[in-house]
Amino acid sequence: MNTPPSPAGAERTDGSSVQIGALVPLTRPGWVEAGQHLLAGLELAVREVNDAGGIVGRPLELVVRDTAADPQRAAAAVDELARLGVAALAGEYHSVVARAAAARADALGLPFLCSSAVLDALTEQPTEWVARLSPPQSRGWQVYADFLLSAGHSRIAVAAQPSVYWASGARILRDYLAPRGGTVIELDMSALTPAAVCDELVDHCATALLLLVGHPEPAVSIVKSVRRDQRLAEIMIGAPAGQPEFAEWATLLGDDSAAIPFLRYLPERLTLLGARVETALRERLAEAPSFVAFEGYDTVAVLADVLRSHGADRARTAGSWPRVAVEGTRGQIQFSRTPGISVWQWAWTPIQVVDRDPAEPDRFRILHAG
Repeated sequence: MNTPPSPAGAERTDGSSVQIGALVPLTRPGWVEAGQHLLAGLELAVREVNDAGGIVGRPLELVVRDTAADPQRAAAAVDELARLGVAALAGEYHSVVARAAAARADALGLPFLCSSAVLDALTEQPTEWVARLSPPQSRGWQVYADFLLSAGHSRIAVAAQPSVYWASGARILRDYLAPRGGTVIELDMSALTPAAVCDELVDHCATALLLLVGHPEPAVSIVKSVRRDQRLAEIMIGAPAGQPEFAEWATLLGDDSAAIPFLRYLPERLTLLGARVETALRERLAEAPSFVAFEGYDTVAVLADVLRSHGADRARTAGSWPRVAVEGTRGQIQFSRTPGISVWQWAWTPIQVVDRDPAEPDRFRILHAG
């Protein structure tokens, strides 16, 4: 491995804390609720590591930076955290932001364990410095496409905003569905109002509409328009990116928040560790923890294990990705090389398609698993 010269990469022996830089969206236009859940998981795990003696006697410390869903701000934060001497980076929810952070981490020789971002091409070239817990978008969205086909949907409209992430999602769906008899109709939300979307759905005889748009807007307005259009009483609305996972969705949409299937990365049953962590996270968040909170916890669990075994040297941390074997909240975490994925990848992240139960919108129903 080519290791850039980095005095901060040397292991400290002065009894000071071992620092992990945390990238989290905590202000708009970032998805703040996702950021809060991610941070809650990170912080809970750090507290438990320190309660158990820290990193070989040294306390673990989280140095948090708000990315606000801004790739340039994230890249600048990586530069700052590298200068501060963090042993590794953790976190980030937004894929395009994580991609900018991963590029800087790779250039600086700073290990980055990405918690939640799914974009397949997290870095342009294969890298030894970056690993990821969340599944690549191609895998998760193919599971979602399987769900659509199994539910009888072959004419699928996608309401999409311009973004590398949304464009990638639409392409994955189109490439997977086309050979299986499915058609993807793209609706450009930079040119359409929510009301105009309804007319397009009728004209194209779509049976499903997928929201490849930002939250809360225009996603909430599109749902309200479609739900109120009598011509579209039978259409299924879906949100593969997971907008309905968080409580704000139910608050903003009420009964309209239900029966909108989305992807989440949880197993049917949490591990024993996961069940204990769920209780602690629920107390910390004062609501049910999302899968993003578990991703945060698992990120620190992996990094703490690596730091205990290999010290706080950056090159040794990055070199240890293929040897990780950590019991997480959602299963045994190990990283491998996956074809077409440029980073070390947890290959068996659990994937579900779920929705909010119309009879009880605070309860989730598992509709499909992959």
